Amino acid sequence: QVQLVESGGGLVQAGGSLRLSCAASGSISRFNTMGWYRQAPGKQRESVAVISSGGTITSPDAVKGRFTISRDNAKNTLYLQMNSLKPEDTAVYYCWLWNGGRDYWGQGTQVTVSS
Repeated sequence: QVQLVESGGGLVQAGGSLRLSCAASGSISRFNTMGWYRQAPGKQRESVAVISSGGTITSPDAVKGRFTISRDNAKNTLYLQMNSLKPEDTAVYYCWLWNGGRDYWGQGTQVTVSS
């Protein structure tokens, strides 16, 4: 089993920054692929950034240049640094892990960006 616990969400003004963290525990490996997804009210869950075990990063154009994903394998922690936040970034942000057999999700953390 894998447990993922997110933290760092909150309310911020447009143009501000937040740093999300995801603490992973259980049957995890530095070879796992991890990432961040988000879901806004009335919308489908979408990928924000994914990082492979080798450090390859994929992210949509909507967040490139503003969001940075990183991982600390020694601490089993995933991060998402979010800068220049916009009201459209408002969503619940979820931590995700793929271990080659199945995926796991955290409980989510709310990010609200006011205009």
